[in-house]
This record gives sequence, C-alpha cells and structure tokens, in this order.
Amino acid sequence: MTYKILTINPGSTSTKVGLFEGSNPIKVENLKHDSNELLQFNSVYEQFPFRKKAIMDFLNTNGIELKEIDAFAGRGGLLKPIPGGVYRVNTLMKRHLKYAKFGEHASNLGAILADELAKEAGDKPAFIVDPPVVDEMIEEARYSGMPENPRKSVFHALNQKAVARRYADSIGKKYNELNLVVAHLGGGITIGAHRKGRVIDVNDGLSGDGPFSPERSGGVPTLKLIELCYSGKYEPETMKRKAVGKGGLVAYLKTSDAIKIEEMIKQGDKKAETVYRAMAYQVAKEIGAYHVALSCETDAIIITGGLAHSEMLVSWIKERVESLAKIVVFPGEDELLALAEGSIKALNGEIEIMEYE
Repeated sequence: MTYKILTINPGSTSTKVGLFEGSNPIKVENLKHDSNELLQFNSVYEQFPFRKKAIMDFLNTNGIELKEIDAFAGRGGLLKPIPGGVYRVNTLMKRHLKYAKFGEHASNLGAILADELAKEAGDKPAFIVDPPVVDEMIEEARYSGMPENPRKSVFHALNQKAVARRYADSIGKKYNELNLVVAHLGGGITIGAHRKGRVIDVNDGLSGDGPFSPERSGGVPTLKLIELCYSGKYEPETMKRKAVGKGGLVAYLKTSDAIKIEEMIKQGDKKAETVYRAMAYQVAKEIGAYHVALSCETDAIIITGGLAHSEMLVSWIKERVESLAKIVVFPGEDELLALAEGSIKALNGEIEIMEYE
C-alpha cells in the first residue's frame, strides 16, 4: 500500500515540512520563522501554537487536507538514550519533550506537533524515527580512559540509519543482515559501525570525538587543550566555540564553505588544499577504525551528508579506504525523506513500531 506521510522537522529558526506519497515528495517546504518573533517565547514548548499555525498555513495554501494524510512523523528530540527504530508518540515521550527533561532543542516539538495533527486528522498514527539520542553502543566502546567522562552515542542517527536501510534495499538485503561503516560528512562529522542493524560504536562529533569538520575541532591533544583552558587567555564559552562552531576548517581557513574552499584550491591555494586533504585523511582514518570495530568484516562503506556532494573530498577518502570494502555514496541529508521512509516501513510491518518507556 502507498501511504501519504506528513513529515515535520523543527529547527532553531525554521520548520521543514514535507508531504510524501510513498518515498515520493508531493510538496516540501522550509517554513522560515522571524527570529524576533521567536524571542517572545520563554521556552521551545511555548512555540507550539506558532509553529502549528505555520504548518496549517502550509497545508491550506497547498490544498492539503489533514484527513487525506495516513500518518505523521516528527523529528525525534532530546529524549533518554534509546535503541534506533520507529517509535509511536506516546504520553511519556511528549511529557519528557514538553518539560525538556533531557535538554531543550527545537526538535523537541517534532513529536508533539506530529501527534497533535494526527489526532486532528482522525486519530492517525504519529511517529518519530531514529532520534539523535539513539544509543546501541557495546560496553567496550563507552570507555574513554577517564571514568568521569565516558564516551556517548550522539550522532546523525536519522540519516545514517536511513541510508543504511536504503543501501540494504538496493541490494535486496535487510539492514540487520549487513555490517556497514557509515560516514556522515556535514558541518559535523560522525562515523558509525553498524553491525547487523545496530550502531555498536560511533564518534560523538559534538563533544570533540573523531575527525575535525567544517566547524568542529574533533579530537585534539588533551594536555595542550588543558593548558589553553587554564591559560587565562580564553573564557569558557570561547573555548567551547573553538571546539564547536569555530573549529576545524573555519579555524584554519576562515570559512566552513566547502565550495569556496574548493575554489581556493583550484586557484592554487596550497594551504587550503593541505587542510582539506587533512580532513579527508582524518575521515579515512576514522573509517578504518570502525572497520576494525566490525572485526574487519565490513560489507560496505557508505559516505553521506552534505559534503558527500564534493567529488574532490570523496575521491581523497576513497583513495585510502577503497581496499577495505565496497564504497557507496548517498549525498545529502534528506531528513524529511528519512522520516517518511521509516514510517512507511513501520506501517508495512517491515520494522517494529516501538514504545518509548
């Protein structure tokens, strides 16, 4: 059966909305919000009526009636660590998101908006799919060498799992039959070892684990980092920005725009080329590490995310890892499509619909 799915992905200053029939987009739009309007709200949850109205305006403008939609899928927000999969939106989930029990982020509204619209459509199903808090790490992977600071699973779970399932479908296999290394290359970079449908190890790109990226420092020499923190030259917030937001490519080249950097390289900028190659080198090293995490039994290496559009960067990564396993490239990070695909698999009974407890 072909289902119509409305997908909702709230961001800090926008709400991305897409209506899909099967995996085919009927109408997709990025509803931008005036940051000054958002300032009137004291919390993310208070934005709920504002964002719901924006979605309803989108539906009305495009002649889409709620009753014609079969299911609703919202971007999963900050919940407790849970295994990957499709989750039915329930009361406990909404309570944790409403009161920001595990942190506040615009994505917390995804499930709440989906559930409200699903009820108004006639008690249709409402789901979240592979939220960023997906945690399937094996115990050994949690050890950092510092007991007070264990490694955590925070990564691009929605896109990583979506492209892994997409690749499995393309070769007539199930996701849980394959061992895959998935490298998501974007403003942040996360690389996961997917063993038979579970991400047994992954770098936390937000906390400084793994390769440097366009805007993040990645792993850096620890003792020197401590010296910088206590040097008296930098405030704590400045150091955090050095790690996330002002690290990586932007720290070396004053821009995180890969298109600009590649143009600099083509014009003969040797520093830009060296730094860009260094990022590719670190990504390749990390892919190799997760190949080992899979006991060197990797069926395929998948490269995805916005930077996977870069033939230059991808070619440099391929040069170093092509001997390990087959390489597949899925450019972009189409989160709305990923939400639709996960929901369809759940409705078709291909994957279990799970309960948040």
